[in-house]
Amino acid sequence: MSHVLRTAEERRRDIQRNAERMGIDDAYVSDLVDTFYARIRADATLGPIFDREIGDNWAPHLARMKDFWASVAMNAGRYSGKPVPAHMKLTGVDASHFRTWLGLFRQTLEDTAPSAEAVPYFMERAERIASSLQLAMFGLPGLPGLPKRI
Repeated sequence: MSHVLRTAEERRRDIQRNAERMGIDDAYVSDLVDTFYARIRADATLGPIFDREIGDNWAPHLARMKDFWASVAMNAGRYSGKPVPAHMKLTGVDASHFRTWLGLFRQTLEDTAPSAEAVPYFMERAERIASSLQLAMFGLPGLPGLPKRI
């Protein structure tokens, strides 16, 4: 069995071609982020958490999230933030909030996705990111939690 090694640039081009084939581009990512965070802000559970953290400073957050999701979905390479420390400092967040977030994200995708296959494509990534953040914030169920940084 032969293994073909691809360069990072070849992998990036493959990811970008695949995203393009599904109709995922910067315009869609922008629409997804704007629609999703409008729903977050209106949500009775998540809205207050985001409001506490972001207040009236939504423009920079939305721009950062557009870069983040373009990087996740299209390997755009525009996001250079650190999501784990940003989420570790949040208070009053538990695993149920991640389930609500994922549910709203899925619904937004189902309402806006440019193709049917874009929904599982984004959801696979969103679920992996949520799992990673939950592990960092809460540790593994049944094991002592990771100490929160002060």
